[in-house]
Amino acid sequence: MKKGTKFGERKSDLIYSMALVFLKKNPEIGNDEKEEIQQSLRETEFKNRQITRLLNHTALFYTGEEEHINRQGLLRLRSKFDSMQIDVISIPEYFFIQPPKLVFFDMDSTVIQEEVIDELARENGVFEKVASVTKEAMEGGIPFDEALRKRVQLLAGLPESTFSKVANRLNLNAGMDSLFAKLPQYGCKIVILSGGFVPILQLFAEKFPVSEYWANSLEVQNGKLTGEILGTIVNSKRKSELVLEICYRENVDPKQVVAVGDGANDALMLQTAGMGIGYHAKQGLKDKIDQWVDHCDLDALLFLFHDKLSL
Repeated sequence: MKKGTKFGERKSDLIYSMALVFLKKNPEIGNDEKEEIQQSLRETEFKNRQITRLLNHTALFYTGEEEHINRQGLLRLRSKFDSMQIDVISIPEYFFIQPPKLVFFDMDSTVIQEEVIDELARENGVFEKVASVTKEAMEGGIPFDEALRKRVQLLAGLPESTFSKVANRLNLNAGMDSLFAKLPQYGCKIVILSGGFVPILQLFAEKFPVSEYWANSLEVQNGKLTGEILGTIVNSKRKSELVLEICYRENVDPKQVVAVGDGANDALMLQTAGMGIGYHAKQGLKDKIDQWVDHCDLDALLFLFHDKLSL
């Protein structure tokens, strides 16, 4: 790197095509671990460029000119550093030049710990029936639309007031509070695309800086759910379409946005975004994507804003 050139800065004769990022939750990556990483990359052109201390994580960046590591290479690295609880992902060069302006999140088991439909089912005395279908759907074993309709039918008769009761007991996943605090400060909008339900997202967006959300609408008659879904289901295909529609409206290149999810229903959304990251992802999603974190919390994503962390 030329003297005086900051990490991620573009010069006419200095262009990085991609980078590997090694992420670890505190305590930070130690000297022995750094040496192990260097040894693992000894046959490549990747060079250590920067170590960044995030709020609760360490990010160790390696960049390579015209260098590429394929999916199998990433899997080997992840396997090697799994016992050290170090996550390994690769990112495109353009995220160094311009951090994302939009981040799309799945809701259930991504932004929040719970699966909302399971919590609604608990209130209706059908938790085990609904949870078993949820698990199968998240692993990709049953089409999402079919699974959703089956589960919503089991909610028939549930009072509409239950949405508020459930919304009040939802818990953010670790690190999401930091993203809510920091991303708007960095000029990045948060969009939630959920296979869940509009009333929950409406209440949630009143508490947190969500710029926009999309979810499913449920039919209500006489103050109770009928067990029917209204309108277009927000499934995998619809999430992908919404990424493109929102990017077009916001005049943002889809290659320069990030999407985060955990289940098979998020696969197309993550593939459509320039950077798709699985968060503690189910195997049904991992089989369809290249990038994910198994050990870190959500605020590890702040590595994408490494040049803004002093704000």
